[in-house]
Amino acid sequence: MAYTVFIPTPLRPSVQNQSTVDIDGSTVGEVLSNLTSQYSELKKHLYTEEGHLRSFVNVYLNDDDIRYLDKEQTSLKPGDTISIVPSVAGGIGTASVAEPDTMPALSNQEVQRYSRHLIMPEVGMDGQRKLKAARVLCVGAGGLGSPVAMYLAAAGVGTLGLVDFDVVDYSNLQRQILHGTSDVGRSKLQSARDRLEALNSEITIETHEVALSSANALDLFKSYDIILDGTDNFPTRYLVNDACVLLGKPNAYGSIFRFEGQASVFGMPNGPCYRCLYPEPPPPGLIPSCAEGGVLGVLPGIIGTIQATEAIKLIIGVGEPLVGRFLIYDALRMKFRELKLRKDPNCKLCGTNPSITQLIDYQQFCGVTQEEPLTETSDFEITVEDLKKKVDISEDFFLLDVREPQESQICAIFGSTLIPLGELPNRLGELEGQSNLIVHCRSGVRSAKAVTLLREAGFINAKNLKGGILAWIDQIDPSLPKY
Repeated sequence: MAYTVFIPTPLRPSVQNQSTVDIDGSTVGEVLSNLTSQYSELKKHLYTEEGHLRSFVNVYLNDDDIRYLDKEQTSLKPGDTISIVPSVAGGIGTASVAEPDTMPALSNQEVQRYSRHLIMPEVGMDGQRKLKAARVLCVGAGGLGSPVAMYLAAAGVGTLGLVDFDVVDYSNLQRQILHGTSDVGRSKLQSARDRLEALNSEITIETHEVALSSANALDLFKSYDIILDGTDNFPTRYLVNDACVLLGKPNAYGSIFRFEGQASVFGMPNGPCYRCLYPEPPPPGLIPSCAEGGVLGVLPGIIGTIQATEAIKLIIGVGEPLVGRFLIYDALRMKFRELKLRKDPNCKLCGTNPSITQLIDYQQFCGVTQEEPLTETSDFEITVEDLKKKVDISEDFFLLDVREPQESQICAIFGSTLIPLGELPNRLGELEGQSNLIVHCRSGVRSAKAVTLLREAGFINAKNLKGGILAWIDQIDPSLPKY
């Protein structure tokens, strides 16, 4: 009998861009085995070389987490569905805000501003005073941080902290609604402060223009009641999670990729943390970033608004938070799905016998530093200046573009041949006889993977274009549009 397997957005290129596939089998393990046999590219994403399911991949039977069950023996019945959920970077109580007798009063102007809250029995004067007393920290002032910060500011959260150290770029404007065209080149925090103060001058904005690290996270987080994770990389995501658990702070989590978003609340008493869901990160480059894969502009608005909603509920102490629940949103199908999460008693951070009792080196933990020696090797790569010299003297070489077709429509280096990275293993025959291969992508990350693959396949002289087409535009041909 065939069973429906839900494929997450990052893995869909491995299954011909399908969101679901029907696979035969009698047990979960048999279905997964048949799935990776039918779609061989998927195997490296789901299994280690030893044949074990990767720790950053979770499998759900219907809506139940079955990581602790023997998948080979977990039988299926008609109508069952299987969901693959990889990582992509209890009861409710109020957040740790002021006691009722010490909560700040509302001015007449604030009563008018928040009147639509005040007439709601779930909020009322006490709830609004809790919001005014609350201190919430947004990690990131980008795609997720924009709607989070704007709605929390509008709702009257008394102190709103922002952590970021980036500047506004044109490519941000499609989704980062805190910033406008006139802000391009400005600090994101300066831009965010201006926008939020214009929205609500009654609240306090605290900016922290630093790169979040193990050295400063605990000090930054400790004075806030709730942390909202708007990060876009795995090292910072694990750092935020670990700091929240060690400090006992709720972590309103959100992530986005292309048309898909995820949300939950981690770090609550008796609830799971991010490590319960994903004990380890994926290897660098296995899961593409939004810069490589793109993101629908409105998607962070939806997920960020959910994060802001969860923060407000925690502060006021109403409703049922996303604790022990994992919300998945598919914009293409306009569907929400909810999966159950369990606290892992063996979690290294929040389990019964934790081995992580302080912050660690998250770059090393996520394997980010392992790529650097490879990309710094002169024999492995070539600069855009050296490529330009080869072009000028008409030297014989083959320029391979491993981006996606839609990217090449935006801009391309003249004379390049397009073979997307995902198709490269099956199209190596088209490169036969090419001894001088130069490979590029947008920024050099995917092309570095391609060069490794090519050299293993016998193209020992293949080289990566350092910095990709973005470096070519910056230093050689600024007439091409950047993206």
